[in-house]
Amino acid sequence: DRPSAGSIETPGGRPALMFQEHALFPWLTAGKNIELALRLRGVPKAERRPEAERLLELVRLSGSYGKRVHELSGGMRQRVALARALAQASDLLLMDEPFAALDAITRDVLHDELTRIWRETKLSVLFVTHNVREAVRLAERVVLLSSRPGRIAREWTIDIPQPRRIEDAAVAELSLEITEHLRGEIRRHGQH
Repeated sequence: DRPSAGSIETPGGRPALMFQEHALFPWLTAGKNIELALRLRGVPKAERRPEAERLLELVRLSGSYGKRVHELSGGMRQRVALARALAQASDLLLMDEPFAALDAITRDVLHDELTRIWRETKLSVLFVTHNVREAVRLAERVVLLSSRPGRIAREWTIDIPQPRRIEDAAVAELSLEITEHLRGEIRRHGQH
């Protein structure tokens, strides 16, 4: 089978998924939430805790292994969710608006963390967002989808060097261009 235009091929295995809500099990600790993903992946029991602790360190939550979900802030919960997604050892991470519910400062910090983790792990990330500046800040490529049916309406390669800030002039300028195209798509399809 040949992939269709605009499709995404993965190098094998299932992609990891991170949702807008952390989707952590509240009766498990941060570490045990990560260990669950490791267990489902088939990691031997003796290796799970050290790997969960390594992943918590990667997302800058060292010492949080035994913390319950209710003891964690929203940003910390999303970090644990990211560590759990990384525990799946997939080559592709699908992120469905994972920072949308967070305050601006926490979101900005997690943008930095995601960029750092992406560089360290060489993981491919498909990040879905309605926030154009967030897309430009994080992406190497931004894809604007049309509605009904969802097709690629336009693509941009982002040549702005990392690290980027959401308030950078180049980010703002490209965001404005993409937003104008987005508005055109909305007008074309009669959505509000």
